Amino acid sequence: MGVFGRQRFFQELAPGCLLPTAQQGLEQVWQLLLICLLCRLLWMLGLPSFLKHLSTVAGGFYTLYLFFELHMIWVVLLSLLCYLFLFLCRHSTMRGAFLSVTVLIYLLLGELHMMDTTNWHKMRGSQMVVAMKAVSLAFDLDRGVVTGVPSPIEFMGYIYFVGTVIFGPWISFNSYRDALEGRRLSLPWLLKASVSWLKSQACLVVSNCVAPYLFPYFIPVYGDELLRSKKRRKIRGTPAKWLLAYENTMSFHFSNYFVGYLSETTATLAGAGFTEEKENLKWDVTVSKPLDVEFPRSMGEVVTSWNLPTSRFLHTYVFKRALQFGTFYAVMATYTASALLHGLSFHLAAVLVSLGVITYVEHVLRKRLAAIFSACVLSRKCRANCTHRNKKALWVYMINIAFSALAILHLTYLGSVFNSSVDYLDDDDDEDDIAHHTIQKWSELSWTSHWLTFGCWVLYRLIL
Repeated sequence: MGVFGRQRFFQELAPGCLLPTAQQGLEQVWQLLLICLLCRLLWMLGLPSFLKHLSTVAGGFYTLYLFFELHMIWVVLLSLLCYLFLFLCRHSTMRGAFLSVTVLIYLLLGELHMMDTTNWHKMRGSQMVVAMKAVSLAFDLDRGVVTGVPSPIEFMGYIYFVGTVIFGPWISFNSYRDALEGRRLSLPWLLKASVSWLKSQACLVVSNCVAPYLFPYFIPVYGDELLRSKKRRKIRGTPAKWLLAYENTMSFHFSNYFVGYLSETTATLAGAGFTEEKENLKWDVTVSKPLDVEFPRSMGEVVTSWNLPTSRFLHTYVFKRALQFGTFYAVMATYTASALLHGLSFHLAAVLVSLGVITYVEHVLRKRLAAIFSACVLSRKCRANCTHRNKKALWVYMINIAFSALAILHLTYLGSVFNSSVDYLDDDDDEDDIAHHTIQKWSELSWTSHWLTFGCWVLYRLIL
């Protein structure tokens, strides 16, 4: 949408953005949703397990072709490489670590040499899901959680599970097996899928039609100056820069929530994403928690709530295994693994590494303050039976509110580097542009988040 006066903007909002965005969102994924539902119905027929695995492989292949066409071959090659490795090393007890290195080498070589960066980045989500599934299966084989290397068709069924192969989320091998049992259709299942779909469309609309115009039109806190500055693309004054940074951040956040809720929809339609309590099924798969991100208690809560399945994967298979080297090294190893899975992108790596440092410093500082004042000011909310003496005092609330405000500032600062112009790269020169863009954005905001993190670390060291 162009730059209009406020009255004209709201007149054009529905026909110019809201309706086209919702229509395009449906056009892009309706076939995926239909295939997920058809597979779900097929698995209820009591077919042999071989045919169930074969059907989800066929569905996964078809959806990969719909989204990536012949470029899907690179996802297929990764899956074949992973199974070949698992089969050849079936008697080893270090399959998880070795396969992790193999997968990372493949992803890095693919991005650097095997094909152009633009098309490779378009497949980044599916590549991540395949990599996480294969690595988690290898570690589960080492731990005995999964007994025996699956057959080729069973492995490929898990990798190409139609409910997760495009948008995720990551699910374990045992969760995939549960999904293929073909639980009966129910009202809670339909309600969960429908609500997640509606939430995904709402987040898509907010990302495209609300967030980019938040302060000039919806909340005109800065008057006409910000509107005029958007026309000139030159922002004067620190407040306006922070407002525009928040707009970029909010748009980026809601695009992530859109993918998260859409992945809940596809996983649920395909029959995954439930917990079983006695004889009752709860369709409760949750990928993102937007309220915990937009109004966070801490940055640690943000990174967990951003994508719960991915956070669970990183915590289980990276953080816990690196914890023997110390908390700081485990945190940095986790964020480094996340950065490598996301691909070779300067702004993503810079943001994730910065997040690792910020969350660690915040964690140790709040842990120290909680010990000194015996107060519930930890990064995670205390349990009701915690031993802290000060739980509901006004100053305890004020400390937590201050850290929440600091987390929102960090999010605005880090998210300012994301916008539509840097989503995909065309060649090596563009990566230099990305680095320049990231440094320029953070320079415009005076490197505030990094300086505040350094100040928090100094304070932590002073009160040791």
